Amino acid sequence: MQDVETLENSNILFSLVAAFDSGIGGLSIVRAIRKLIPSQNILYLADQAHVPYGEKELDEVLTFAVGIAEFLIMRGAALIVVACNTASSAALHHLRKIFPDIPIVGMEPAVKPATAITKSGVVGVLATPATFQGELYNSLVERFGKSVTILQEPCQGLVQEIELGNLQNKRIRQILTHAIKPMIAKGADVFVLGCTHYPFVMPLIREIAGEEATIINPAPAVAKRVKFLLQKNKLLAKRKANGILTAVTTGNPDKLQTAIFDLLHIRTTVEGIKWQASKLVHAK
Repeated sequence: MQDVETLENSNILFSLVAAFDSGIGGLSIVRAIRKLIPSQNILYLADQAHVPYGEKELDEVLTFAVGIAEFLIMRGAALIVVACNTASSAALHHLRKIFPDIPIVGMEPAVKPATAITKSGVVGVLATPATFQGELYNSLVERFGKSVTILQEPCQGLVQEIELGNLQNKRIRQILTHAIKPMIAKGADVFVLGCTHYPFVMPLIREIAGEEATIINPAPAVAKRVKFLLQKNKLLAKRKANGILTAVTTGNPDKLQTAIFDLLHIRTTVEGIKWQASKLVHAK
């Protein structure tokens, strides 16, 4: 377990990977990055004042994403991970256009690999309403879903329940059962996790879907892409010691600190920030 570190003394300015989401979901991506490249410093931003993004208009999420990216670059980000499917759908292409010198990694539902490995020809996608509405998701379905049946389930309320921290509560089981069982009845044998919150309830998804189902968690693939881009841009940390994870939130710092410890088993301090119009500043 790491010792407690502060944002100021953590020496995060060199080769810093920054990731953001509306809440704790992006920590599933952080977990995968730390597993693959444990020496890398990471700054995590949770925009919990606006959680969940998945039920907001994409134009609104785009505004949030631009403000967050500006903040992370100001904090020294060498690479940014949009660790949220909805934010990726709303803002990924725009962020790459306005910040061309910063490598930016985004999320996309794993429709392509799912359609390649399904044996029944039926794929279930668990995501959020905003992700399903986005151009990114629909372009994937158009390109790779023509020869299979793709079932969609928005899992209303699931992100909010995961944010509460009790990953075994009855409501989560109800939402997932309602989502997955009808898909199984229609023949789905592959399930795509289209929201970064959902890997934290992977054991329950596995229990409901059954051992024979294939469940695609995108986090390892995203971590591999991050490592590739760090190597390509000569930003990969060289030291043997573990990198430092620091975090900021527009919500309650104590709650995010607890979530990081519960989910990642890391002790770290969390700094409070707040929105002023479309900019992020220190919370007083």
